[in-house]
Amino acid sequence: MKFLRMKPGHGEVLIAEGDVEVHEEEELLVEEFRRQLDSGMWAAVPLTTTSGRREARLARSFDDVPRDAERVIFFPRAAGGR
Repeated sequence: MKFLRMKPGHGEVLIAEGDVEVHEEEELLVEEFRRQLDSGMWAAVPLTTTSGRREARLARSFDDVPRDAERVIFFPRAAGGR
């Protein structure tokens, strides 16, 4: 599983990578996931669709990420709004 962070002007930047089947690597992924959310980022898991449309599901915790997900993308929350 790869963790990517959206960086304006740079696209996706790799911030962590590991195998969820290896306990130590999974622990590091869980810690990094929490760190990204605590810093104000959103997390999304891209989904494969048959329609060709890009879709993703928000993940509020590491448990929301399917074990077979290839990547999780972190992106900043929109500024402003109510």
